[in-house]
Amino acid sequence: MKFSPPLISGTLIRRYKRFLADIELKSGEVVVAHCANTGAMTGLADPGTPVLISKADNPKRKLAYSWQMSFAESTWVGINTSITNRLVREGLERKKIPQLAHYSTIRQEVSFGDHSRLDFLLSDGDDSRCFMEVKSVTLHRGDHLAFPDAKTERGTRHLLALMDAVAQGFRAVLFFLAQRSDGTHFRPAADIDPAYTTTLHQAMASGVEVMAWRCRLEKEQINLTEPLPMELMNR
Repeated sequence: MKFSPPLISGTLIRRYKRFLADIELKSGEVVVAHCANTGAMTGLADPGTPVLISKADNPKRKLAYSWQMSFAESTWVGINTSITNRLVREGLERKKIPQLAHYSTIRQEVSFGDHSRLDFLLSDGDDSRCFMEVKSVTLHRGDHLAFPDAKTERGTRHLLALMDAVAQGFRAVLFFLAQRSDGTHFRPAADIDPAYTTTLHQAMASGVEVMAWRCRLEKEQINLTEPLPMELMNR
């Protein structure tokens, strides 16, 4: 996924009210950028952090700027969770994910059950269907990447919906997308949200498939690149 126009360099002054960030540009101008990430953003939102932001052409937007990346531990990290599904859809359309490459139809934001919406519904000519939920991974801990970085009741509800899909005879996939290139493997952050990790193990036991992939990030673009090894059963 390419950024057009190119991203703008700046330095984070502060993140506040969860969705707002004051950022100083190289010119010395301070702008307010929208932060689409609702998580803790551990290690990515400290004052003084180098950041990359985009500027929208739409004059009707309340905030012209959007925070896209932070620089941490020698790598750029994509913090904009609103583009996560765009990256995954691009990977699906380009047949980059071998386990999912045979699906010919991709639908997004699909209702499932009474109260759940899942990110994708994939189908093929044989009318087989696969429900898919995507989670953005930004937390780096020692040698590995982890999810979640804060308690996520919503994430647990998505796991239960995927389990229901399997129970009804559908394929279900939980897809962790790491918008950073470091870390040797992925592991659930059981100490941050034990309930989520327990439900994840239950989902796996019920037949929900789990995949993790990483991205390559540059100032001009973000691309899905390769599978990320997983250690899912560590508690």
